[in-house]
Amino acid sequence: MAGEECAGQDSEALTEDLARRMLADMNDTIRAGEEMRKLRAEMIRLFVDLGWTQDTIARLAGMSQPAVSKQVTKHRPADPPPPRLSLDQHDAPWLEGRLWGLAEEISERFHDTASCTRHVNAIARGRKRFTSQSVDELRRLVEGDLRRHQAKMPAGYRQAYNEISRGLDVPPKVITTIAASASVRRALAYQIQRDRLRGED
Repeated sequence: MAGEECAGQDSEALTEDLARRMLADMNDTIRAGEEMRKLRAEMIRLFVDLGWTQDTIARLAGMSQPAVSKQVTKHRPADPPPPRLSLDQHDAPWLEGRLWGLAEEISERFHDTASCTRHVNAIARGRKRFTSQSVDELRRLVEGDLRRHQAKMPAGYRQAYNEISRGLDVPPKVITTIAASASVRRALAYQIQRDRLRGED
């Protein structure tokens, strides 16, 4: 009888622990999904501002043209103009996006030994937000990976990190109005940084 009680208690504790982890994972996925949908809508409006046709956007996004059109109709005429796509920009979201892109490239290149892999995976799952604390943590991880894999690391990785690090340490003297949201600017900088690094290999 005592053994049955013990087994029941163990089973109940395990079930609750497993349920907690499952629900936490689901919440992260749902949150990330909602954020990605919002980001995709902003990116669609950006592409329209850049002159892309709705048919082209629909094809690239894997969406129907009516679905893209619905997103475009929400685009207010008073919305600000699209952002510059130059990599050399110095606002915090842009620099954070560049850091994220650099970390992703390091993670893919040195997946088994890169310290930043878990962090970038957490960003992708929606478990990590871009706060000053999480950005500092990612900087430390990236810097450690750059030292650890220096012999096999393309020179462009260190150069990109130095530019990003200087920008984050010294805020720009001139504060300008940023056209797009922080999440859009991070996503743009992330992708542009990755493309730049791949082009230098």
